[in-house]
Formats: sequence, C-alpha cells, structure tokens
Amino acid sequence: MPVSMLYLGDTTLQTAAAYLAGLIHRAGWSLDYVPSHVPAAPELFDLPRSLVVLSDYSASRLAPSLQQRLVQLVESGAGLLMIGGWESYHGCGGDWDGTAVATALPVEISDTDDRVNCDQPALVRRVHQHPAAAGLPWDDRPPGIGGFNRFRPQAEAQVVLETERFRATREGQNVRFELAGRDPLLVVGTWGKGRVAALATDVAPHWVGGMVDWGPRRVAAQAPGAEAVEVGELYAQFFLQLLAWTGGVDLKSEI
Repeated sequence: MPVSMLYLGDTTLQTAAAYLAGLIHRAGWSLDYVPSHVPAAPELFDLPRSLVVLSDYSASRLAPSLQQRLVQLVESGAGLLMIGGWESYHGCGGDWDGTAVATALPVEISDTDDRVNCDQPALVRRVHQHPAAAGLPWDDRPPGIGGFNRFRPQAEAQVVLETERFRATREGQNVRFELAGRDPLLVVGTWGKGRVAALATDVAPHWVGGMVDWGPRRVAAQAPGAEAVEVGELYAQFFLQLLAWTGGVDLKSEI
C-alpha cells in the first residue's frame, strides 16, 4: 500500500505545521493536511491510511463519529501519533480525555490542565531502546525542550523517552544543576493491529525548544503550499523515525 498520512493541527502550513509537513514531504510520503481551526471532513477517513497525526488539534474539531472511524482505522493497522501542544491531550482546549481516541492512545490523559512550561533546563533522556529513538546521541548530546503535556503511561505501554527537569542556581562563578523531576516524554504501544505513540512535547516552537536545532548539520524542508523550514539533522532523524515506526513504513536511510 502506498504511504498515505493524515495530519491534523499545528495551526497552518504557513506556521507551526510547516515543520512536520516539510519532513513528511522530504521523506517522499503522501500527505493530507487539515489546519487546527478546520473540522475534519468525513471523506478523509474513507482512504487507507498508514498514519494519522494529531497535534494541537482540539477534540471538538473531530466529530465523535469520526473519532470512532479513526479508532477503527488503527484497529485495522493504521498508526496513530499524538504530539504535544496547548490543544493536545487535555491542554488548554484539547480536551481529548474521555474520548474514543483517548482509549487507543498508550497514555492516560488528565482531566485537568496538563501543560508544563519549562523555564529552566529540561533535557530528554532515553530509558529504553526503540526504533524511533535508534542511532541518536541521547547520552552524548541530549536535546533540551521548552514544555510538554504531563500524562501517565498505560500499563502495557513502553516509555521510550522521558524529560529530566533541572533546577539551576548560580553560586559565584559556578552554576549548580539539581534534578527537579522526571516525566514520560515518548510512550509507545499497540491498539489492535496498529501502532500508537504519544509524544508529550511539540514538534514546533516554542515547546520543542532547542531540540529543533539538534545536530551539527542543518536540514531544509518545504511541503507544497507550506513555509520553508530549516532544522537540525538529529531533530529531523528523530521525527522521521517516529513517523516511520508508528506508521509501519520504510524510511530512506539518508536524511
């Protein structure tokens, strides 16, 4: 089956959605896109899908009947990825808790505001080996993020990445860092025949933080009708591997 992805949210292709859409186009995958303010049309769920991505897309924009159809797609083998943001998970207007889509995700979504904004260092730590996180310098060059949605992993799910939050204080000429807490950042699992993943941070600024520039080499990407973006090569590799694993599709070896 040809790779076909449905991407809902992240404002518009001229703003935040340009990042993920650009990477999807760079990988050569087919994409249908719906902006955050536009309700999803029923015909979008009539097509076979490799992957559906929800990112900063309110549950109110996806009718309950379409949520059920999405879950049925996943049960039949499509992938489902939710990416963090103010309108993801519960957030501030996301309100995905208690929905049909929430039952398929590998995390428990809070019924109250779950947003965590990090004004001090928050680094990403790998806790389990996984294809989505493979081949990346999590120990030698851990990326930093600016915020995330707080959730809990389901019992049968696997936590691949977590956020380590630090409290930094200055003592004369020295800066001291103390671990302030850890939270799940990437949780993966299955639902029926499909793979599911929940990423707590965003794919675009501001919550993605310095991770958007992760890596020594720059990668340019631009989807049709979208703003051009330039990102770090390791950021690009991570998100493409996450999309590929969740959608069960092949990824070109060269980013």
